[in-house]
Amino acid sequence: MRSLNPVIWAAAVLVLASCAGTAATGDSDQTTPVPATEAVSEPAPDIATASTLFSERMDTIDQAVADWRNSASIEAAHLAAETAANLVVGPNGPGYGDRDGDGVISGETTAGILPGLDGTPTGLATPLAAVGCVERDVLGGTWTNPGSEWGAMLTAIDNWRPDSNTMPTLASHPMRIVGWATFTLRSDSVNEAHEYGGHAKLHVDVSHRSLDC
Repeated sequence: MRSLNPVIWAAAVLVLASCAGTAATGDSDQTTPVPATEAVSEPAPDIATASTLFSERMDTIDQAVADWRNSASIEAAHLAAETAANLVVGPNGPGYGDRDGDGVISGETTAGILPGLDGTPTGLATPLAAVGCVERDVLGGTWTNPGSEWGAMLTAIDNWRPDSNTMPTLASHPMRIVGWATFTLRSDSVNEAHEYGGHAKLHVDVSHRSLDC
């Protein structure tokens, strides 16, 4: 039997290898579709979980207000007021951040009680709008236009004077906490800070009770 020419033999091996590769991968005109990656939105928490998260946040704010009311210095009052305000507004809310200028964000969080300026994050109270008095006392409105809701708070804060209290114009009690925190941060008086912290405590209590009324 004659031996194959080495060149012909090498060519035959290449053809076989090519065929084997085609068989393994399939027809080049028939590509296997890659499943599209679908964006999966995070489901809203159930009412029980949302209630727990809200209550825990109000407990944390309550402690900050207690520290504020019992502060021994204006610096301590400012720190506690910053904590309370940031925990209400969240990372996309008005004034969030280092409100007292000490280089640290106290009350840092991923979501506030109320929605951000553009509606995100939605806020811990949002899933509870139909529960108790949350919509009336905590959200204070429908929040179809978050920028407008926050704008009303900022206007009330700007128009506030010691002899002209504009905080009752705000339906949202957490917003009033932010207002009293802002007035504390603008003050150099520990006595004033304690007084403003007393006002904030009233609104913490109303917010806390909103799940049960």
